[in-house]
Amino acid sequence: MTADHGALRSFVRDIADYPVAGVTFRDITPLLGDSAALAQAVDAMVEQFAGVPIDRVVGVEARGFIFGAAVAYRAGAGFVPVRKAGKLPWAVVREEYNLEYGSDKLEIHRDAIHPGERILIVDDVLATGGTAAATAKLVETLGGVVAGLAFLLEIDDLGGRAKLGERTAQALLHY
Repeated sequence: MTADHGALRSFVRDIADYPVAGVTFRDITPLLGDSAALAQAVDAMVEQFAGVPIDRVVGVEARGFIFGAAVAYRAGAGFVPVRKAGKLPWAVVREEYNLEYGSDKLEIHRDAIHPGERILIVDDVLATGGTAAATAKLVETLGGVVAGLAFLLEIDDLGGRAKLGERTAQALLHY
């Protein structure tokens, strides 16, 4: 499904050299602060996967929580947080991954996903693909099936989509 979400672009602010020199951060806080823009983004993320059975939505810390919880609600699915290492209080599965400007670790509760459940992964940005690929690996380690990945925006030049393999990924905006 291809749609024009260009109006959302005006709610994304570019911040040069953040968090490190040479990186342009896409600040979505103006979009989050506008109820109509936020609703349009959430509705469009859900519509991209209309007709795809979804049991749970995984939201990636931190901005993925915002979109993921709203998408889960709209899709009638449960919500599962994937967090940075050390922030979940129970038994976890951990995955290390590379970022555009370093590396990190993600964790998910061991009982958050059951074998065979269809999972939609939601995050704000697809950049180098490390976070998204690590999240997909966590889902699959627990026996879940990645039904798709939904992003507000994708930074095409960073090639993150290639790290996702054959998984279905959709972004509303491309930079």
